[in-house]
Amino acid sequence: MATKTFKLNTGADIPALGLGTWQGESTLVKDAVVAALKAGYRLIDTAYCYGNEEHVGAGLKEAFDQGIVKREDVFVVTKLWATYASRAEVGLEKSLRNLGLEYVDLFLVHWPLLMNPEGNDDRFPKLPNGERDILRDYSHIQIWKNMEKLVESGKTKAIGVSNYSKRYLEELLPHATIVPAVNQIENHPQLPQQEIVDFCKEKGIHIMAYSPFGSTGSPVTSAEPVVKVAEKHGVKPTTVLLSYHLYRGSTVLPKSTNPDRIEANAKLIELDAEDQKLLNDYSEQLVKEGKVQRYIYPPFGVDFGFPDKS
Repeated sequence: MATKTFKLNTGADIPALGLGTWQGESTLVKDAVVAALKAGYRLIDTAYCYGNEEHVGAGLKEAFDQGIVKREDVFVVTKLWATYASRAEVGLEKSLRNLGLEYVDLFLVHWPLLMNPEGNDDRFPKLPNGERDILRDYSHIQIWKNMEKLVESGKTKAIGVSNYSKRYLEELLPHATIVPAVNQIENHPQLPQQEIVDFCKEKGIHIMAYSPFGSTGSPVTSAEPVVKVAEKHGVKPTTVLLSYHLYRGSTVLPKSTNPDRIEANAKLIELDAEDQKLLNDYSEQLVKEGKVQRYIYPPFGVDFGFPDKS
């Protein structure tokens, strides 16, 4: 199941399982990348904002040098950070230099906003009052136009978005020359975001799910339906939460720097109709009661159009 792929609107295949590297300690990320590729992962997801692209690149180089994989066998994803949203070509070049690569397979708009490129910090510029230094009159549509110019350079095989709501996609698509290949969003049974998933499917935009376990200490893994399905199959709740995305047709990005956990996360199962109904009913009930839980939402002070945050 971990070797399953999906077809993007570009015609390229994207793996169903990838290694997420957000919050991965820099010193451990290199070894985690090597361990993941040894365990059969063929997608590595990172971002300039994570501050560990160099270590991801070092892990890729080691795997290439050891003959574990070839460059063309690995789907590498990174993201345009908000301080570079008006300078997409500069952001991509910095990421490529950090990664030690000539191209990435997918380059995503990390968040649809522009933070001050001349602010007091390269990643998180702040105003004197401590708020994020955001240029609020810069349209996310212009950010996408900046991204579209990158494709013909060959330095990214595809472009996409991350953290885009249905409303933002509806604003973007009439102005897009290139339809985003991917929308990477937080996704799990406690935050199904079905309106976005369904809209993306209709428009041919592939969903990549991050934070599939919620966050550290979150109750997603102990939710009764998840535990029930896990017990039925004799697997851990984390296996169920990862496998949940395969039947939804989405790529999932568990993050870990523990080699044993990385290997365990690759052992996915096929959920049957009964399992799927149990998980879907749970999600629908949370939506109905207004109890969905979003674990990742930076303090930008911007309404990105998500129903649970608007």
